[in-house]
Amino acid sequence: MPRKPTLKRPPAAAGRKPEPARGKSSATPGRKPAARRQPAAAGRPPAAPLETGAARVRRILEILARTYPGATCALRHENAWQLLVATILSAQCTDQRVNLVTPGLFAKYPQPQDLAMLAPEAIEPEIRSTGFYRNKARAIAGAARQIVERHAGQVPRTMAALTALPGVARKTANVVLGTWFHEAVGVVVDTHVQRVTRRLGLTRELDPEKTEADLMRLLPRAEWISFAHRLIWHGRQLCTARAPRCKQCPLETLCRAPDKTWSSQPAARAKTAV
Repeated sequence: MPRKPTLKRPPAAAGRKPEPARGKSSATPGRKPAARRQPAAAGRPPAAPLETGAARVRRILEILARTYPGATCALRHENAWQLLVATILSAQCTDQRVNLVTPGLFAKYPQPQDLAMLAPEAIEPEIRSTGFYRNKARAIAGAARQIVERHAGQVPRTMAALTALPGVARKTANVVLGTWFHEAVGVVVDTHVQRVTRRLGLTRELDPEKTEADLMRLLPRAEWISFAHRLIWHGRQLCTARAPRCKQCPLETLCRAPDKTWSSQPAARAKTAV
């Protein structure tokens, strides 16, 4: 019998690239394949939505004013100098501890002139229990010298002059300006204000100065000083970093914290506080 003719595959069209083999990447040589989108980390809550409408902000201010009508600075002081020193000492330290240390310090050295000529080493034993005492002693001695030499022994009352002093940043300057001089130049942003404003959805920032800028845009200037005092008290008494007392919180319905499981499980929340 005659043999059947063998069918031959037609040649590839001119200029046409052969199809890639199955199972192999079809990426163009020299070009990296598109990166796959990574899934969100398990258990990570989404970012809290910002709700900064004027009516909502006004409601928060009204509740804070009603809940903490007498809130003020917890650092004990009798003049601007004592408040400045106490605020420097309060960094990474509780106000209660500072209030235990400052009476003895001010009894020995009541004025900036008394500390201006001292070496930091002479101050360290007086403030050791506040932590970071070497840095704080250098800051206090340096601030005292500048106040005596440049400001005639008086604590300056401008942001620029205060932040030029050793150990004084915006938070410390805002405490002195607002609490002693009653001048609303900015908003005090400490750890409590930073934490609570994020939970309330008033800011997403982690940097204190950026948080302050957000609050200065949102709040009426007349509320800058009292808002910080009241929010600090709120952060200490109810909206604590670990196991906040949400069921007793007057701001609970306005809270925008992304994960509020601490309301019923405070122990589980301790490791994941906002």
